[in-house]
Amino acid sequence: MRMHLRSFFCEVNLLNRLSSQVQSRSYARRREPFLTKVSHYLHRAKLIDSIRLTLRSNNPNSSLPSLINHRLFDSFVLTHALRSAPSADSALSLVHALEKNSSFSHTHHTLHALATVLAKAGRCSELKSLIDAIRANRFGTIRISFMNLMQWHAAAKDLDTVLQVWEEYTLESNHLCTESYNIVMALYAQMKRDSEAVRVFQRMIDEGSLPNCRSCTIIIEHLVKSRKLSEALEVFNLLPLMRVKRTLKQYSVLLEGFVGSKRFDEVRILVHEMQVDGILPSRGVSLLLQQMKEEGILEDKEQLLRGILPDERIRRVSYSIDSGDEAEDENENEGENENINDASQCDLVDGVHLKPWLDPRALVSALRNWSPDEVAALEGANFVWTTRLVCKMLRNFKTPEAAWSFFCWVANQSGFIHDIYTVQRIMTLLARHGRTDLVNTLISKIRMEGMRLPFSTIRLIIDFYGISKNADAALKVFNDDRILCGPISNVNLMLLYSSLLRTLAKCGRNSDALDMLDDMILNGICPDIQTFSGLMLYFSQLGDIKTVQKLFAMVRQSGLEPDAYLFKVLIQGYCKSNRAALAWRLFEDMKNSGLLPDSATKELLVKSLWKEGRRREAAAVEESCEEINTVLPLALQGHAWTVSSADLTRVYSIYSNSFA
Repeated sequence: MRMHLRSFFCEVNLLNRLSSQVQSRSYARRREPFLTKVSHYLHRAKLIDSIRLTLRSNNPNSSLPSLINHRLFDSFVLTHALRSAPSADSALSLVHALEKNSSFSHTHHTLHALATVLAKAGRCSELKSLIDAIRANRFGTIRISFMNLMQWHAAAKDLDTVLQVWEEYTLESNHLCTESYNIVMALYAQMKRDSEAVRVFQRMIDEGSLPNCRSCTIIIEHLVKSRKLSEALEVFNLLPLMRVKRTLKQYSVLLEGFVGSKRFDEVRILVHEMQVDGILPSRGVSLLLQQMKEEGILEDKEQLLRGILPDERIRRVSYSIDSGDEAEDENENEGENENINDASQCDLVDGVHLKPWLDPRALVSALRNWSPDEVAALEGANFVWTTRLVCKMLRNFKTPEAAWSFFCWVANQSGFIHDIYTVQRIMTLLARHGRTDLVNTLISKIRMEGMRLPFSTIRLIIDFYGISKNADAALKVFNDDRILCGPISNVNLMLLYSSLLRTLAKCGRNSDALDMLDDMILNGICPDIQTFSGLMLYFSQLGDIKTVQKLFAMVRQSGLEPDAYLFKVLIQGYCKSNRAALAWRLFEDMKNSGLLPDSATKELLVKSLWKEGRRREAAAVEESCEEINTVLPLALQGHAWTVSSADLTRVYSIYSNSFA
């Protein structure tokens, strides 16, 4: 799984350095007293570590005044020091110490960091006082959103206040964001109020908000903790069909549940799926898998385990700031800038050991220009480069040029070799920005090395080529490079075809999309309903009603049952193409199938019929909806290209039946 491309990357990295040398010198002069932003970052990191250690010492008040009067102390340093505080009391002591510093002003970030610390500690009264002070503009015009309030009160387990804020949010917004439902559903699940959690999920889909990966994580974790392991796995297996990303958190929860129940067959399947999805396990999962390997349960997964088990190089590692040395390791948490407390040490104060603070996002921002001086400062920092840290760095680069320069540079660092996780991260970033030349270069190297790409990477590259409008590159990957992920199941092949069809549609390659659809069906792969709805939506927006009708006939011939969302797409397409008579016939078909339109679709149909002089049909639509004597849904379940109403209904059924 390791990629030996050191000489290749060395040549590319040398060219990158030479090309930016002149501009970097002038930049370095402007950054005095720090030659580079990387040096500035490292000095800030040292100050943050000093504050973290002081907050954990026996007498923090003796050192805090000098630290908060340090010339580098600013809102950035305070924000991350607060996030790393060991307790709410220590965070408040830091804030109180600042009251004597008249030159310091709080910002959005510092106040939100403090509110988060208070919320997680359950300090509801202090949190309320802080919120009241912010709203009273005691800190200037700093905004607090409904989502901020919901997140803080949920962290404090204050359900009544969360529901109160949610109700206020509902009154002021026509469409609630998915995360607001997630917050309430998760809180109910944590409090073991199962039926209420299920009702929130039902409300989410009834009101037209699509569940995202966090919604599904909440459901899966709720089911696992309730010992509904089979049901949790059933929901998990539906996610690819719903185009919902399967996450490390979901794998971790399921693996822990199945290992605890000694259901090792499911564990083996999950480990295999983790490879297919290209998921880099956390250290906790890695240690769990290591234990299973030692017990002979995963003897056939030696290659996978070799790539993901904790790196033996990480013990006590130093980086240099002036003459001081402190240890360095990457932040294990997926969340930004979380505090780290474990055996690896950065310093010792009153018997306290800490890992050094590290923020990949801030470090990447400092490397934005990738100048020789910045690279020299990075090399002098003596970081230990691991797969996990490199992936976190690549995730935060904004430009493909800087990301590629870092990717090539890190390949030459002692002890580091690119593996499939770092390669897939850079490939998807390059594809998103349309750098087909670099993607093709990597694919050629992968072939030479005999590496195997995860299926998810091939699919993501095709999806991202749709964003960067590179249809030819997507076709090449589909036709020539998909073999790099090995055998593909029919379900995954259907998903891959669907991604390609969506990319071709985004690129305006209409004839290619229809040819690929024919090829898909000839190969015995039937598109799902959301793929058909996506294509019909696309062609209806172009006014190509003939193709829309052809696609609808293919739906009937394939044996798929049109859902309400598909009818909605067709009715809206016909109305916008001034073909209201066809839309009315579809409305009749929809009604005969026992399905209802949402209110917006009904209003559009009536308006279009009146516009075309079809008053009798318009009246018939109104009468039909009145005869039903049912309030029309606010929104229809489903979405073009991603999720069907049947999938949503199935997930809801599994979830609700588990707590019936």
